[in-house]
Amino acid sequence: MNKIETAKLAEEIVKNKLKDAEKGHDWYHIDRVRNMALEISDTEGGDKEIIEISALLHDISDAKFNGGNYEKAASESREILKNINFNKNKIENVIDIIDNISFKGGISINKVKSLELKIVQDADRLDAIGAIGIARAFHYGGFKNRVIYNPEIKPQNYSNSEEYHKSESHTINHFYEKLLLLKDLMNTKKAQEIAENRHLFMKKFLEQFYNEWKSKK
Repeated sequence: MNKIETAKLAEEIVKNKLKDAEKGHDWYHIDRVRNMALEISDTEGGDKEIIEISALLHDISDAKFNGGNYEKAASESREILKNINFNKNKIENVIDIIDNISFKGGISINKVKSLELKIVQDADRLDAIGAIGIARAFHYGGFKNRVIYNPEIKPQNYSNSEEYHKSESHTINHFYEKLLLLKDLMNTKKAQEIAENRHLFMKKFLEQFYNEWKSKK
């Protein structure tokens, strides 16, 4: 089985697996991350087979939807990789990316990042910022029935990933707790360049949001 056929098999499995997923983390998100990762790879290099498969599988069992269980994501991904006869010598490379791609409240667990992990992580983070990132943030907030904004509740700093995933803070706080931090967490030069405009767009959105929120007395 060649690389194209393997990727197609993985694509079909992921589409089926995520057909009922929260729409900010559905197949279209996966496809955007895959395409962005490959675009970054065109400039930065890396093993495109590992990059594409990792991007396709990176949210197959998202920890935020399964109680923070990262082991489950690795287990499901390993089973899929075996079923599609993925290159055995590269399976652990993919699992390492899936294990370490998540933001986790900005708390890094794995300090040693392969180029492939850097690229897929950047692609995933880029999809969390800019216009699409804003849309995804408010969709997820609605999915979790969260308040859009409460000026009395300030952004938090989290000491561990468990605290971050359990947070019920309002959606505007999410900008300060994650989205506005991502520009400076990009690993590759290509992603840093793309992140600049998306970051500015979010800052302009927040400025407009606060102007509209204020009421005249």
